[in-house]
Amino acid sequence: MTLEGGMRCVKYLLFFFNFIFWLCGLALIVVGVLVQVSLHQTVMMKDASASGAPIVIIAIGVVIFFISFFGCCGAWKENYCMVTMFSILLSLVILVQIAAAIAGYIFRNKVSSVVQDSLADMISRYSNSSEEFKASVDSLQKELKCCGMNGSSDWRDFRPDGNSVPDSCCVNVSVNCGVGAMADSAKVHQEGCRTALEALLKKNILWVIVAALVLAFIEIMGVVFACCLMRGIRSGYEVM
Repeated sequence: MTLEGGMRCVKYLLFFFNFIFWLCGLALIVVGVLVQVSLHQTVMMKDASASGAPIVIIAIGVVIFFISFFGCCGAWKENYCMVTMFSILLSLVILVQIAAAIAGYIFRNKVSSVVQDSLADMISRYSNSSEEFKASVDSLQKELKCCGMNGSSDWRDFRPDGNSVPDSCCVNVSVNCGVGAMADSAKVHQEGCRTALEALLKKNILWVIVAALVLAFIEIMGVVFACCLMRGIRSGYEVM
């Protein structure tokens, strides 16, 4: 069966959209991975919901990557069953993406409490934790140029003298640079990590939300084209 006129145009548009979906699926995987890595390299999150949105986005990216196969093959071969399967699967993906965007928005509003709990836990566990855990905390303070949760004084229990901080708090990091220098602004960053970390996480989560919603809008157009093509294919069968 060969489509004619407008339906042939719809066929090629759907094929083109599926190529875009393939690229978008790949982009979602990359965005999800980058956000997930950023979340867990900058801070050891106690709240598992922090990983929810990026993991869902990665999963959606993988699914879209493979769903585009049905759309491309169905459109090219004018196969009613494959186009129908593509339309159904894509509709389900759209619903999941919207749910992921909502979950990301909800978590974005509770970032402050999650960051506070996580940073407080990191500070209390620092001295008796593994080298890997210490390296994560040190990396956070070095990258954000901060010290403690609300300020350097959060490290008052770090050493018996009550006036020392980890070396990663130092303006110029060197061995034992934080010993006895808690209140010395020339040697140690006095700002806490909470504000900077909240801003970083909110920015990353915003990228996840935007990626999910933009792709959902494009996918809705894909579903519309798929439905039009299904109607054209069915009409062709009825004529035959």
